[in-house]
Amino acid sequence: MEYLVATLTRQKEKIIVPTPALSELLVRAGEAGPEYLQILNGTAAFKATDFDQRAAVGVAAATREALEAGDKRGGSDSTWAKVKFDRQIVAIARVEGASVIYSDDEDIAKFSRDLGLTVIPVRDLPLPPEDAQRALPLEAPEDD
Repeated sequence: MEYLVATLTRQKEKIIVPTPALSELLVRAGEAGPEYLQILNGTAAFKATDFDQRAAVGVAAATREALEAGDKRGGSDSTWAKVKFDRQIVAIARVEGASVIYSDDEDIAKFSRDLGLTVIPVRDLPLPPEDAQRALPLEAPEDD
């Protein structure tokens, strides 16, 4: 994740953090939560974004389409509460102009793809390049 953030920052990309996703992050962060907030608020690359009227319209449209198709959960096996929460995250990203969502959550991925967003699972992110000059740990030290 650090490598992704560094790469996007170098590319001058804005990293949208929908506040419902921020809430999930802070639950899992535990005692590190205040440090994460400090990084988020102190780094120009990040933008925490609220669920606003535009996002509400997007969620309503997605939910209405799912209801008309006969499945308000849109193919998800998750609880209705999780589906609504995930739709909020995706709607916020979309109204903020995001083109890519990074997530391993299958519902987030499905709802994102339904709206034409590219989904990249976190597990598929490239690893940072290794320092080409570092010795392999199995190599014997050179004798002087």
